[in-house]
Amino acid sequence: MNILITGASGYVGKRVLTLALEKGHTVKALSRKGIIPSDLPEEIRSSENLTGVAADINDLPALREACADVDAIIHLVGIIKEKGNNTFEQVHVEGTRNIVSAALDTGVKRYVHMSALGATNEALCAQSGYMRTKAEAERIVKGSSLDWTVFRPSLIFGQDDEFFSVVLKQLVKLPPIIPQIGDGKFLFKPIWLGDVAASFVMALEEKKSIGESYELVGPVEYSFRDLLELERNALGSKKPIVAVPLPLMKIAVPIMQLLPNPPITSDQFAMLLAGNTSDSNLAQETFQLSMTALESKLEQMLA
Repeated sequence: MNILITGASGYVGKRVLTLALEKGHTVKALSRKGIIPSDLPEEIRSSENLTGVAADINDLPALREACADVDAIIHLVGIIKEKGNNTFEQVHVEGTRNIVSAALDTGVKRYVHMSALGATNEALCAQSGYMRTKAEAERIVKGSSLDWTVFRPSLIFGQDDEFFSVVLKQLVKLPPIIPQIGDGKFLFKPIWLGDVAASFVMALEEKKSIGESYELVGPVEYSFRDLLELERNALGSKKPIVAVPLPLMKIAVPIMQLLPNPPITSDQFAMLLAGNTSDSNLAQETFQLSMTALESKLEQMLA
């Protein structure tokens, strides 16, 4: 199958790209510069079945050109923080509208879409621009005539991930104590990067996934306190975990937004308090996922 992967140079994109090639697919890897990521293994970078394609997600003519001779699209483009013209509205909503239009204009029918766990939570969407625009992007996809599948991953963990390898690691290592937001009881079901990538690639040929939405969650549910303790133990730290009262955090977070690069955005704070969990096991049953637990990977990730 000839596949176009948008956001192919991103964290999830590189894993999806690699797995798609291993499964025998031909891949067009779309990114702004069209450069094959240098941190991919050489046998992947030099594959005759891999082509880099340069296009901006908001350049509809370029997207139409990229969709030529394509059987399916995996759309992974997304941002967690807004910067300049890269707003949630522009990237998530207009970007999705453009790639869906390009697919329809060029006759591509199969489409697999990256959303987010929480996009169906109306209360959270009212507080979070990230989640609201993810929900709007889903509506665009579902309102089209494409043969679509939507995935909503929880926190994704893996080597060099953003949350466990950067945010929580800094939270444990940098301050003299480890700050815990509120009572730390909000819940998460993080999912391994390999299970996420497998879901996207297997969905391409799984006809019963057409018209379905899947919540991608891991096998174990943790509180925020649990995650802090796991991270602390994996890093060999003895620092105490100290609760920061929620009212204080609600004052501090808006003030942090005055910094050039705030440690946590208002959007991230709202999503953190909402948790990131689900009881769904439909994806596991459909795609026979390995369901790797966080504990089996964390020390290796942080080494």
